[in-house]
Amino acid sequence: MLKVDKLRETIILDTSAFISGFDPFAVMVPQFSVPEVRNELSMNSLSRTRFDTAIENGKLEIREPKPEFIEKIKTSSKAVGDLLFLSKADRHVLALALELKDIGCIPRIVTDDYSIQNVANQLGIKFAPVVTFGIRYKFHWVMYCPGCYAKYPADYSACHCRMCGTELKRKPSGRSIV
Repeated sequence: MLKVDKLRETIILDTSAFISGFDPFAVMVPQFSVPEVRNELSMNSLSRTRFDTAIENGKLEIREPKPEFIEKIKTSSKAVGDLLFLSKADRHVLALALELKDIGCIPRIVTDDYSIQNVANQLGIKFAPVVTFGIRYKFHWVMYCPGCYAKYPADYSACHCRMCGTELKRKPSGRSIV
């Protein structure tokens, strides 16, 4: 188990970091991920091999975040409208970063996922994209019907408009500079 000192920078790796070619051996700070990330990586892929090799060589520690931090992520991602667009792995990566921040670490999530970046920004957690430019704005989302223009909250769970039956889409309802 890697030692995590308070006020020490740590890296939390998302699935997209491995898919984009992030090399855990190129970084000298403690690195973490969650079990769900492995499940999202294709069997026999280079990204999966990189993930497994990093664990076997002690460069990457796998941790399951505490349930209370997962709940905080659900609340925060619902507030900005990204809850329905985060996978279980995404929510757990964010929860682990929040948990490490709570114990005094300085977490940085390595991800190209814009929804993760948006929620991380909302929580004051640093992030670093691998192959994208990353987000420039923090968005608040709304679901809308392109047929009749009815609007629904971002966490609206149905896929179709209750007025006309058209499939709903998502658009920003507001933004602020990151």
